[in-house]
Amino acid sequence: MSRPTLVIGSAVAVSVALVFTYAALGGGRYSATPAANPCASREWRSPHGIEETLQQVALSTADGAACDLGVSREELVLALGSDADLDRFADKHHISHDEAQDAVRKGLVRAVDDAEQAHAIGGGTASALRGIADHLPMGVLLAVLRGAYGFLLR
Repeated sequence: MSRPTLVIGSAVAVSVALVFTYAALGGGRYSATPAANPCASREWRSPHGIEETLQQVALSTADGAACDLGVSREELVLALGSDADLDRFADKHHISHDEAQDAVRKGLVRAVDDAEQAHAIGGGTASALRGIADHLPMGVLLAVLRGAYGFLLR
């Protein structure tokens, strides 16, 4: 047998062995990880610094709003990308744009409550954030949340 034939035969044998090993270890079975239930209670970690606290508040906000709307957190976060995305989301779920925005406001209040209960923020900060959630124009509030979600997508 010539050297090139031996090299090609060895490469084919190794390739076949690799495929069988991959299949034997479960590589042929794939199922997507299901999205987390946004209504499930999540334990707050001890955040170190403003960025980690903001990330947890953003996740909790999305969980609260998604739970209220009966959708996944991931779908809601994608809908908050722009006003057009939020409009498409609202149409898809047969709700008004205002109902979607109200759910985000309620989600932020829930997040602030969670953060305060976990001692991640103090009572004065929590009160101020609840006031912001209730009174800040929705466009500004969504811009802040979009920035926070940007941390999550890095």
